[in-house]
Amino acid sequence: MYALVTDGTITKYFSYPKGFTLGDLQYPKDIFTKWSVEEKEAIGIYEVVFDDSNKKDEKWYINTNQSFAFADGVVTASYGTATAKAHADTLWTAQDETDGKGTEGEVATRGLKYNLIQTLKQQVAGILSDTDWYITRNAEKSTAIPSAISTYRNAVRTKQASMETAITNASNTPALETLYTYTEQSDGTVTRPLGELPTLEI
Repeated sequence: MYALVTDGTITKYFSYPKGFTLGDLQYPKDIFTKWSVEEKEAIGIYEVVFDDSNKKDEKWYINTNQSFAFADGVVTASYGTATAKAHADTLWTAQDETDGKGTEGEVATRGLKYNLIQTLKQQVAGILSDTDWYITRNAEKSTAIPSAISTYRNAVRTKQASMETAITNASNTPALETLYTYTEQSDGTVTRPLGELPTLEI
């Protein structure tokens, strides 16, 4: 991406090479690939430098739009301070009810915690469905459920409960993000504080 700088001010952006007119002169799109950096900058064409230092994971944060600035001979595109997504549910207020938006105390917008727990429940349901046939067979034909299957299914539910507790107890959005962030351990394994649901060893 390039920007045209005139008298120290960004006046035009080029998302891709294309011909343009500057003053009384017309320039073909080839200048973006064939001209040197110095030649382009001599007519005010600068390649944009992207600064993503403030950009955060959009699973947890709402990033600002990029802003562009020209300083010290460099055009920079950067983000402002990201806003953390709400970790808890947002409820309708008394004023909201007065304004006809919703009933005070009821959920207006679900927070990250609720959504993460719902996703976890769906994952657990999918995992357990693989061994549900043992339960169905036991109910229909009284065939004993292998102890390994029972132990596994109980372990899944136990881990689910501990994971839901960890999510619920997270004090804010950064704490939630930490639960889900994988890091390399001293033994070389890569884990996250939230842990993983058990897998069935056959």
